[in-house]
Amino acid sequence: GNKKFRALRLDTGNFAWASEGTTRKTRVMDVVYNASNNELVRTKTLVKNCIIQIDATPFRQWYEAHYGVTAGRKKRTEEKAEEEVKKSNHVQRKIDGRKGESKIGQLLDDQFNTGLCTLVSLPD
Repeated sequence: GNKKFRALRLDTGNFAWASEGTTRKTRVMDVVYNASNNELVRTKTLVKNCIIQIDATPFRQWYEAHYGVTAGRKKRTEEKAEEEVKKSNHVQRKIDGRKGESKIGQLLDDQFNTGLCTLVSLPD
């Protein structure tokens, strides 16, 4: 028959951002909600369709590199002058072309700060 494996500790995972078509390996921070049982939240058990909190830094870094727009950072009154990395003309044209389709909504901006996501497949 089928074998059932039990994961003793899962602290990292491969998470996909389906609408952007990218996947990054990141840390699992916490189990926030589970529709079936609150006991699974208390014991931090990973099951299918539970809501977890992940470290959103790899996705934010990809978004900033891909679109050239800062995302998920608190706006300060004192803007620190960041050193611009010198990019080639070809890369700069690519980023400028993508900026038109990079309208980031307030909900997505908050999502970068909180890092909430749902597990779609079973954890192995």
